[in-house]
This record gives sequence, C-alpha cells and structure tokens, in this order.
Amino acid sequence: MVETYINGMLKKITYLLLVAAVGLAFVPVKQAVLPNLKISANGRYFTADDKPFFWLGDTGWLLFSKLNRADAEKYLEIRRQQGFNVIQVMVIHDIKEVNVYGDSALVSGDIAKPKVTEGSDAANATAYDYWDHIDWMIDRAAQKGIYMALVPVWGSVVKSKNGHINAENARKYASFLAERYKNRSNIIWMNGGDIAGSDSMSVWNAIGTTLRTENPDKLITYHPRGRTQSSTWFHNESWLDFNTFQSGHRTYKQDTSKKDLKYGEDNWKYVKVDYNKTPIKPTLDAEPSYEKIPYGLHDVKLPRWKAADVRRYGYWSVFAGGCGYTYGNNDVMQMHKPTDKNSAYGSKQYWYQSVNDPGAKQMAHLKKLMLSRPYYERVPDQSLIAGKQGVRYNYLLATRGKNYAFIYTYTGKNFAVNTGSLPGDKIKSSWFNPRTGQTTVGITQAKIKTLNFNPPGEPMNGNDWVLILDAI
Repeated sequence: MVETYINGMLKKITYLLLVAAVGLAFVPVKQAVLPNLKISANGRYFTADDKPFFWLGDTGWLLFSKLNRADAEKYLEIRRQQGFNVIQVMVIHDIKEVNVYGDSALVSGDIAKPKVTEGSDAANATAYDYWDHIDWMIDRAAQKGIYMALVPVWGSVVKSKNGHINAENARKYASFLAERYKNRSNIIWMNGGDIAGSDSMSVWNAIGTTLRTENPDKLITYHPRGRTQSSTWFHNESWLDFNTFQSGHRTYKQDTSKKDLKYGEDNWKYVKVDYNKTPIKPTLDAEPSYEKIPYGLHDVKLPRWKAADVRRYGYWSVFAGGCGYTYGNNDVMQMHKPTDKNSAYGSKQYWYQSVNDPGAKQMAHLKKLMLSRPYYERVPDQSLIAGKQGVRYNYLLATRGKNYAFIYTYTGKNFAVNTGSLPGDKIKSSWFNPRTGQTTVGITQAKIKTLNFNPPGEPMNGNDWVLILDAI
C-alpha cells in the first residue's frame, strides 16, 4: 500500500517537473498551408486538392485549455501517426476559461472581448496569451497534416445565464475568430457544442452567418446534443456545409428519451435520414460512444464501451453513407492528467496512457479501407444483402462502388449476398479484419445470383469483418 502510494507520488512529481521544464519552451511555428477542404461534386464527401478526404476525427475537446506546448506536440504527433486528420476541440469551454499557463480567454467573461495581448509574440513568454497558445497548436497541427474543427463556444456556456451571450455579442466574437484565422487553411468551424439547435437558435445562426460571410473558404457545420442531428434545425441554412450528429453514449435499453428519436446504438439511422435530405450534404457521426466511458455516461459503476463498440459505430455509419467518422476516448477528450483535482465520467487513466488504446489504433484501418477503392462513386446499397438484414448487433450494412462492394458484420455470422448490382461474370472475395487492417487472400469464383459467405472465427459480438467483393 505504502509502496503504491510512493510510486504514484513519484509519477506525479516527475510529471510536474516535466511540465515546468518544457512548458516555457516558446518556440514559434511557421504556418503550413493545407489545401482547403471542399465538398465533392456529388455533395456526399470531402475533397482536398481534388483528392478524396476521409474525415477521421478525434475529440480532443479540452486540448487548448489543458495541455501545454510539449504535451500538445506529443498528442498531435501520436494522432498523426495513428492516421487521424481532424481534431475536434473547444475554443471556449467555460466563460471564465483559463489555459494551462494561466491566460484568460476573455476580458471579464465577456464573449465580445477576447483577451488579446498587444504586440504578442509566440516566442516571447511575457507577451504570450490564450490566443497565441491556440495559434501555436493550430499551426503545429497543420504541419502534421491535421485539420482543426473548432467549436467557437460550447453550448452550455451559451445556455447558462452567467454567459450573457446573445446574437449581437456572439456576432462580434465570431467576427474576431474569422479575422484571426482567415489565413489558416486547416480550420473547420464546428458551430454549437452538445446542444439542441432550437436552444439559443439566434446565437447559432449569428455565429454561422458571420463565419460564412467572413470565412467563405472554410467549411462550417454544427455539433448537436446527444441523439440528435444538425439537419433537424440547420440543414437548409446557407452557412451549414455538412451535417453532423451525436449518436451519443447510451445503450439500446438506456435510450428512453421522450423528445429524441429512439435509435439506441443504431447510429446508421441518423445517416439514413440525412442521406435522403435535399439539398444533398455530407454527414458523419461526430460523437458516438467513447472508448472507456460508462454506458450512458453518468453511472461509473456500469460497464464501459470498448474498442469493438467504437469500431461498430464507425463501420455502421460510414457504410450507411457517412463521409467520415469521429472517434472518442473518455480520458483523452478531457485530457485527464495527474494535476487534475478530479475527473469526469469516472476517468481513471491519464490522456497520455489512453491515447494509445486499441480502438484509437484501429480507426486507421477504416480510413485505409475506404480509400482503397474509387471513393466518390461509393453509395450505400442494402439490396446487396440477401434475406434478412438482421437487427441490433446482427445488423448488416453494405456499401459499393461500380465494381466493388463492402459488407460489414459485427458478429461474424453467415450471410448471403445478391450479386446483381456488380458487373462481370466472376467475383473475387476476401475478408478485411477491422482489428488488424489485414486482408485475406482473395478467392475468385463464378458470379451467380446469390452467394453465401462464412466469416472467419466463431460468431460473437466483436468478431467483426468486412467482406470485400471485387467484380471481374
């Protein structure tokens, strides 16, 4: 017991010494120019320099406020190596926001008055402020090929009476952001922040329209509250380029809300709704259940979501027609570290430990698979599945291009495929493993109307596979 306590204290002291040693290393970063993200010609996906861009995001919500430069560098580099290309992060999470260096975001908590130090220099610690710290991380991310999806102000701040935020001062704040980041090409604006669009709608529209007017080259979306989607309120707004939804953290049994749609864990249903709306806009799950967060968030005694769950949410939503996927981790999203007095949602480990959790490492396999075939021609097509599609964890989802098809099974049960939508008289079939990213050696056979397939391994939750069919 004593030895455990001493070891814990030594780790904490080591961490504090590290922070003190590297936290003052104010080295400026040159801006790197990434191609502006655009919507593809068919309105379904993203493109960068006319090349397919598959959104693989991470929720680094408290990155700006809780990490110093050294830790931010470590976090961004790990996520780069893991294949992530978007970080979702809050600019202001609290009206009295203060970062790790003690710098305040606002003057006296006034959203219309960002606290900017005149003549500040990223290499000068005496003039360095909250916004310089954000600039540094945005520029460092750009050098790593990472886009930053910035939430201007979290929904709870707008909703709170203490925030005193209305359309007028929100417009002034949005104008400040647009001017400051107009020349940074790796910015995506993520309006809202875990809140229904109908709550303070005038504020969200003020922010959205201001950003659209002053940053016409940057994409804008809206991050809604759990079990809702941005399209419910803003699909027809000119400032909204693409939709996101938050499928949330509840299990099937826990999803008993009277106001929201009862989709439970079936996040593919949100995609289906958005996919059928006009005008056509891309959509993605910007907040599914996080790895290592308790079922339903609040009861820390309940089981926690695992790597298999975050894989399932990813493949389900993308195969249903999503333009990408955002992963989340309980410890990482709040940047839990030894100096914290407490943690949210029963977080037990520190961000720098959990950043390498299995689910995070496995996300790159989804991105790799989706970019392995002609991307823009891909459509969801459930007619590929012969017989029953299954319910809940047994649900099968299929997507295809002109000469290929992918079918995802979470449980690895046998299923049959209708081959009519694929050309040619032969089909090559192989199995893609979402856990390892490996693909089995393909087998070529004559194409008949219906083909039966038996995924590797024994049927069970988490024995997930993607059947790859290539027409010959």
